[in-house]
Amino acid sequence: MTGNDAVLTLVVATALGFDFTNGFHDTGNAMATSIVTGAMHPRIAVALSAVLNLLGAFLSTAVAATIASGLVDSHDVTLTVVMAGLTGSILWNLTTWFLGIPSSSSHGLIGGVVGATMAAAGASAVKWQGLVSKVIVPAALSPFIAGAVAAIGTYLVYRLTHDVAEGPRRHGFRIGQIGSASMVSLAHGTNDAQKTMGVITLALIANGSLNSGATSPTWVVVSCALAIALGTYIGGWRVIRALGKGLVEIESPQGMASESASAAVILSSTDFGYSLSTTHVATGSILGAGVGRKGAVVRWHVARRMVLAWLLTLPASAVVGALAYWAADGIGGTAGVVVIFVVLLLASVAFFAVSRRPAVTAANVNAAWTGTVVPAPESQEVPS
Repeated sequence: MTGNDAVLTLVVATALGFDFTNGFHDTGNAMATSIVTGAMHPRIAVALSAVLNLLGAFLSTAVAATIASGLVDSHDVTLTVVMAGLTGSILWNLTTWFLGIPSSSSHGLIGGVVGATMAAAGASAVKWQGLVSKVIVPAALSPFIAGAVAAIGTYLVYRLTHDVAEGPRRHGFRIGQIGSASMVSLAHGTNDAQKTMGVITLALIANGSLNSGATSPTWVVVSCALAIALGTYIGGWRVIRALGKGLVEIESPQGMASESASAAVILSSTDFGYSLSTTHVATGSILGAGVGRKGAVVRWHVARRMVLAWLLTLPASAVVGALAYWAADGIGGTAGVVVIFVVLLLASVAFFAVSRRPAVTAANVNAAWTGTVVPAPESQEVPS
């Protein structure tokens, strides 16, 4: 195996590692409300989400094309640039997951790649028009659009069913949530799995294995679909808890309305090739569902904390991506990429170890909200 082949192997492995973190980081986007309302048992919810993420990854490649060729000039991208960009995105994903903040994996990935590209080739290598139109504008608008749709849907749902007894209404909407949450999971697969496909395709182009502008090979599509599905099944319980319990005290009708709004917005954006943040959409939908129900408890201080993380995601991951590139480039060649890979691996193990003291799991994810992601030790509730 040549030095280039070894570096390419490490880059592909790291990209699939990012896809795995994307899966468990974003599980809550689809399943948090279904878990908190008791529509599905936590383990069943993440298993269903994993299967649908897997299927969704095969439905479209428009977003993968945006990532591979629409944001940076592929002629200025090297394997070291891709590795550095992935480092920035993974470290941001792990940090926000540990803190229970549902930030955007998509923007972490884009920020990391853009930062590393700028460090390697300067600002001219970034396609700023594509970045603004395909990433920043959708990021700014999507939470408000999803929130408005969810708020209107929630209002209409309660208005149309106000004469229905509470028990039958709750039971009916819990069944409906299974369908709406499934649509979000399918939509998530069509959008988020493709981002890693685009990055691996970019690496293959940089290595000369593919021509510029080429589409993602079948093996890339399959491996990315499997990686995000496995990550989803692991269950990002810290983020699920923050979305399901921290933002809004949510009921089944709200859950169905928010999930339906999320699915509609994500699928629409995928069709246009927008690299949308499913996290922004899901959070906006949940807040909209809170606004749409009279008397609902909405914790705006938690929402402000999440929005702050959103604002920091692109620049923070870009800075880490740039620093990782300079470090790898300073060491030079294959050795530089290997060092970055080892540092990233050790950081991942450290994050996991610290997160176990104490852990958020399927057993306590639905415990009463106490103002913190980690529930009290005695809380071990699992929804019926």
